[in-house]
Amino acid sequence: MIHSVRFTAVLDTNVIYPVIIRDLLLWFAYYDMYTPKWSNHIFDEWKDVMHRKGVSPDESEKRTLNLNNAFPDALVTHYETLIDHLELPDEKDRHVLAAAIKTNAHVIVSNNIKDFPEDVLDRYGLKIKTPDDFLTDIIDLNTEIAVEAFKEMVLNKKNPELDEYEVLDCLRKNGLKDTADYLHALL
Repeated sequence: MIHSVRFTAVLDTNVIYPVIIRDLLLWFAYYDMYTPKWSNHIFDEWKDVMHRKGVSPDESEKRTLNLNNAFPDALVTHYETLIDHLELPDEKDRHVLAAAIKTNAHVIVSNNIKDFPEDVLDRYGLKIKTPDDFLTDIIDLNTEIAVEAFKEMVLNKKNPELDEYEVLDCLRKNGLKDTADYLHALL
C-alpha cells in the first residue's frame, strides 16, 4: 500500500527539521511513492526549531513557503476543532493526530513513537512509524524508483556537494541507518 500516491503520511516536525531526512522524504514524495501532509501547527513548530538553530525569520518563512509551493496539496486545514477532543500522552502532539485524522492519513511519520499509543491510533485507522521504518518500507516496495529518487537527490545536493556515499553517511548520522544501508546495498 505504501507504493502509491494514495498512501498518505503526516510528517511530524521532528522529521521535517533535519534537512537530510526532509530531503529524502520529499524526493520520495516527488517521485509519487506516497503523499506527504503537514499542518500550520507543524510548520509553526518547525519555524521555532529553525529560529532556535539561528535561521532568520525570513529564511524560515521562505522554507515553509517553498514546501507548500512544491506540494500544494500537502497542507491540512480545518483540523483545529479536533485537537481539544483528542487524548495523547503529550498534549502538544494532539495537533499532529488531528491533522492525520482530518486528512484520512494512513501513517504518522515521527521519531516520537511513544507519544502516539497504538490503541489511540487504532481508533482512527492510523499507524505510527519512525522515518527509518517508513523509508525502508517505501524502498522495499519501490526499489528502482527509490534508487532513482535517491540519485537525483544526491545530484541536487549543492551546499555542500556530496557524493552518494557521503549522503548515505549523513543519513546514518541522522538516525536513518537501515534506510542508508538498504540504499547502499541497491547502488
